[in-house]
Amino acid sequence: MVLELRREDPGDHGVVSRVSRQLGVGIESLRMWVKKAEVDLGRRAGTTTSEHEELVRLRKEVKELRRANDILQSAATFFGAELDRRHNK
Repeated sequence: MVLELRREDPGDHGVVSRVSRQLGVGIESLRMWVKKAEVDLGRRAGTTTSEHEELVRLRKEVKELRRANDILQSAATFFGAELDRRHNK
């Protein structure tokens, strides 16, 4: 609604507050939703919703891979030490 009303009258600066009253939502909540929609539409600079979701997914994957790598390094150290003990006997 906000984007449509802004398109109809770009000079109207009270759109967000009017629409928030009509919908019964907070002004700041609506303002943030509008900003996010503008970013997703490419009208405003920022991280889109899909980019944010991908970033979260990739960070989680990196964390899991680092944990797996730590486990593998510990196992390699353990088994390497075990082989050294058997070799020295």
